[in-house]
Amino acid sequence: MKGQSQRQLRVGELIRHELAAMLSRGDIHDPVIEAHTITVPEVRMSADLRLATIYVMPLGGRDEKQVLDALDRHKRCLRGEIARRVNVKFAPEIRFRIDERFEEAERIEKLLRTPAVRRDLETDRRE
Repeated sequence: MKGQSQRQLRVGELIRHELAAMLSRGDIHDPVIEAHTITVPEVRMSADLRLATIYVMPLGGRDEKQVLDALDRHKRCLRGEIARRVNVKFAPEIRFRIDERFEEAERIEKLLRTPAVRRDLETDRRE
């Protein structure tokens, strides 16, 4: 998979920063969003900067579906605010996804703690 260009990374980071600020200030008036602390770990931009995939994670991983649905309900408003705050030629379409890297890291951590892996690691150290 080809990495993103510097421009894609820069625009994605600007959008991530603005959205995180809007969420932390409580600019989005929705009971589901207001009831959760939502982190925005990454925004990936398409090559033409017309699509922003925004990865989010509610604190503790609770109510992921409800949070995604709430963000989707406010997508149009958020797109307008992002376009106003981030200086890009076109307001990108936005889509929200749950960031599953936390789950993957937890799965790997559990795997590393299993007796079989511990045994293998101990054997490697002795050799």
